[in-house]
Amino acid sequence: MQGFLNINKPEGLTSFDVIRKLRRRVSQRVKLGHLGTLDPMACGVLPIAVGTATKVIPYIDDESKEYLAEMTLGGKSDTQDAWGNIAYTNKRDFEIDELRNILASFTGSVKQIPPMFSAVHYQGKRLHELAREGIMVEREAREVKVISLELVDWDLSPDLPKVTLKVTCSKGTYVRTLCNDIGERLGTGAYLSHLTRTRSGVFKIEESYSLDKVLERERGIEDFLLPVDYPLQNLPVFTVNSDEEINQVMNGRVLSCNSRISAKKIRVYSSQRRLAAIAETEEKKEGTLIKPVRVFKLS
Repeated sequence: MQGFLNINKPEGLTSFDVIRKLRRRVSQRVKLGHLGTLDPMACGVLPIAVGTATKVIPYIDDESKEYLAEMTLGGKSDTQDAWGNIAYTNKRDFEIDELRNILASFTGSVKQIPPMFSAVHYQGKRLHELAREGIMVEREAREVKVISLELVDWDLSPDLPKVTLKVTCSKGTYVRTLCNDIGERLGTGAYLSHLTRTRSGVFKIEESYSLDKVLERERGIEDFLLPVDYPLQNLPVFTVNSDEEINQVMNGRVLSCNSRISAKKIRVYSSQRRLAAIAETEEKKEGTLIKPVRVFKLS
């Protein structure tokens, strides 16, 4: 059993909870891993690697994420989201154009200080473990990339105004920290009140399945599996036609070809269109060297 599951994680579960529930339907010998943690309060796309697919994870280049985030203004949270302790600022007045200008300033390379309630490690412990013990520590700011930040909706009528943002960002971006920092800049305070991940790399929410639907299938999870090479679509394909050469690749030996290959990383397939390896290339005068870095069984 191998491939990827595109799970639509429900609110209230950790990413590990999803793995644990799926484990009941999969042999203990089959590895499971997820591509990017989702907080318990968040829902949406959580790709799960099954079996051999776990070996593909380090070679996935497209790790950008897309979210729909509801941000509530007029309060601050110790966890930067609605599940924390809220302190209300009584500052709720702002101009939409001012907010748009602030959003523009948060695009591009952005420095973020990881929140205390996060899974970041600090001296052998996770920050959220220290936070629950009442221990606060200094954290170094990390650079992340906010590719786009769009204001898609707003409701200024309630006591606490709410706005909805569409966020496209790099791996490692904390959307709740983004909301907190925007609220600081706006002067109202803000916290994340709802979050849906709509895309993780090539995995899209409109192509996902609910966890319950996957778990309820009597025949198991096989019907929901995407191919092992599904998230490698941006890597060029090189096909090896001879049995001798495919055996060479399968044994991790360097293959020489006369073709010029401009890409530094490629997918190598057998003549039966089965993924044999992920390889790096090196150009030489006489052609290109193909060096397998991860080999897959052709079973």
